[in-house]
Amino acid sequence: MSSQPPAQTAKSSTGLDENIAALLSYIAGWVTGLVFFLIEKDSRLVRFHAMQSILLSGGGLVVLIALWIVVGIISFVIGQISGILGFLVSVVFGLVATVLGIAILVGAIICLIKAYQGQYFKLPVIGNLAEKYSAK
Repeated sequence: MSSQPPAQTAKSSTGLDENIAALLSYIAGWVTGLVFFLIEKDSRLVRFHAMQSILLSGGGLVVLIALWIVVGIISFVIGQISGILGFLVSVVFGLVATVLGIAILVGAIICLIKAYQGQYFKLPVIGNLAEKYSAK
């Protein structure tokens, strides 16, 4: 049996352990990400995960809304020509949106776990942006 004490985690300026504050940045998407990004003054880990949460959930939401608008217009135009083709475009978009939503959820879960472990886990593309924007 090991008698080593548990590893100490650093405190963030929020008063929470860094890993807990970083994890909480992902709980309600861009909202909690923004809150922790604005209130955190010291911890690079918390600021990084907060910004990555903002970019992941906020950016994902913007992409989904933009796709919804574009596909809605395309479906309407194609639907005027052929109702069945307009319907098929809508179905395909629904599948794409579902896959994108699942990918965002899985990414957030992975980031949440890595944040709790105190790791800087960078998602493709947005991880580099989060690192850039969270630097002081």
